Amino acid sequence: MGDRIESFHFEKEDKQRLDVFLTACLPEFSRSRIQGLIKGGFVKVEAGIVTKAGRDLEPGEQIQIRIPPPVPSGLVAEDIPLDIVFENEDLMVVNKPAGMVVHPSPGHNSGTLVHAALGYLPELEGIGGEERPGIVHRLDKDTSGLIVIAKNERAHRWLQDQFKSRKVEKIYLALVDSKPPTPAGRVEAPIGRNTTHRKLMAVVPLDKGREAVSEYRTLENFPAHTLLEVHPLTGRTHQIRVHMAFLGCPVAADMVYGKRKPTVELGRHFLHAHRLKIVLPGEKQARIFEASLPQELQFVLEHLRQK
Repeated sequence: MGDRIESFHFEKEDKQRLDVFLTACLPEFSRSRIQGLIKGGFVKVEAGIVTKAGRDLEPGEQIQIRIPPPVPSGLVAEDIPLDIVFENEDLMVVNKPAGMVVHPSPGHNSGTLVHAALGYLPELEGIGGEERPGIVHRLDKDTSGLIVIAKNERAHRWLQDQFKSRKVEKIYLALVDSKPPTPAGRVEAPIGRNTTHRKLMAVVPLDKGREAVSEYRTLENFPAHTLLEVHPLTGRTHQIRVHMAFLGCPVAADMVYGKRKPTVELGRHFLHAHRLKIVLPGEKQARIFEASLPQELQFVLEHLRQK
């Protein structure tokens, strides 16, 4: 695959920054990606290479940009089955199993969702200049449920904008120990790094963390547990787990933020990304996708109901 060459003519009467103009001309690329190409010497204005993204364009100037093919990311595709809930030319909605890490990281160099996505679609278009699938949001290793993967840069940018502007509605099912203070409610508690254990998160003062908001409502009561539907309005790391623990009703079997001795027999915490409402690239009406509770979580509920 050779370089892609695009040429544009600047016809506006007023000056405009080079990076702003090219981002408008090439909406499939983020502004940071365009800036990287300019800095790398891939852009010419009037036949001369320009490396300053903030260079003002003058009326009548000709701009040419050379977009190189994606470079290999070094990731090895793996033949791992995926539970694909929905797929089109732009994205996939996948029902991730508990135990699967989303992104490669130290200690998780194989078997991740990224490796599985590359195995399913080896020709995934480069995102950010690399041959890699576009993970727009994440789920914890032991959280199951719906996650979106962009197949190309245009879809990746569209989805990023959807999540950033909080237009995506995510609904989780969580079994918690005890019960929250009220049957339904809203938690507004900033989340930041735990000062003692830097790998963990905690509710902290606003100047030490970031805004975090979660809404919840009770679906079913048990003597020592409550099944909740939780809607996180923000997307902080471990948000639901931290907020539920903050309320005094940690997610059942959460060995990090919950009770040291699990109150249910389960090899993972009881948290599942159940429903996703999102507007897909090129569409106007939101679509709703759902993933049923995995068998091991259904078994826990059945056991509690029998008791």
